[in-house]
Amino acid sequence: MVGMTKRAFLFPGQGAQRVGMGRDFFEQFEEARNIYQRANDVLGFDLAQICFDGKEAELSKTIISQPAILVTSIAMLEVCKSLKGAAATACYASCGHSLGEYTALVFAGAVSLEDAVDIVYKRGKYMQESADSVPSGMTAVLGLADEDVEVICQEASVHGTVCVANYNCPGQVVVSGENKALEEVAKLVKSKGAKAVSLKVSGAFHSPLMALARVKMTSELERLRVVRAEVPVVANVNAAYVREPEEIKSALIAQITSPVRWTQSMENLFRDGVEEFYEVGPGKVLSGLLRRIDLNKQVKNVETVRSLDTALST
Repeated sequence: MVGMTKRAFLFPGQGAQRVGMGRDFFEQFEEARNIYQRANDVLGFDLAQICFDGKEAELSKTIISQPAILVTSIAMLEVCKSLKGAAATACYASCGHSLGEYTALVFAGAVSLEDAVDIVYKRGKYMQESADSVPSGMTAVLGLADEDVEVICQEASVHGTVCVANYNCPGQVVVSGENKALEEVAKLVKSKGAKAVSLKVSGAFHSPLMALARVKMTSELERLRVVRAEVPVVANVNAAYVREPEEIKSALIAQITSPVRWTQSMENLFRDGVEEFYEVGPGKVLSGLLRRIDLNKQVKNVETVRSLDTALST
């Protein structure tokens, strides 16, 4: 990277899925088909069929959407490498939003594709089990400072467990909690002239209500084969770089019940001189968040074959 502009690769999390994602890569490139086939072999069902021709409701299930987004993102990366060469994906660091942290670790060579597919499928299963145990959800708060949302959560906590789940960008914070507490959050947010939007998710992710999932995932992650990452990965839990196997596992365990510190993660990359960002995977959510954190940073998307012509260059 000497003499080159520092760049980072970003990978989306749950919610980015859409029926048809990755189809053009699959149809045009053997490299992409191989990635989906390897995933199918791990899962025991046709993930590509669900991604391309399944029902939206099926693809949106937590146990399906998590491996689907990861596999689609990696398939796109493999085509990038094949067409543009390894230099096209050389970077200073990688970072993924929630589920996307696992994609970032595959990209960084710390975890194999097969192991990642297996672990995120289990992650989705355990997260859903936790969600089913108590009526809960997530609410996006728009137009308030992080500190104001934290105070609101404290006030609403008399009605049940509630906390910040995602620090996405200035003015956009997502809150997780029990439904009654979220109703109180919405009232308090609106009383301050801001906006609260209930999200279409099945549970209170990145909160203490995921404690059961954390227990089950801890034993799974302790057995996960992890090697030293070839490039640093920014961990959601503390916005710090991780490379060593044990610190990677610790970050993944903590992530389940802790907030995603996306704003802080991007700010740390800015501090270290990263100027170019590439979001690889379905959707453009992370690109939008990045522009709200710093409009001056360059960000490009790889989500279609056509986008490859303009996005990545050696």
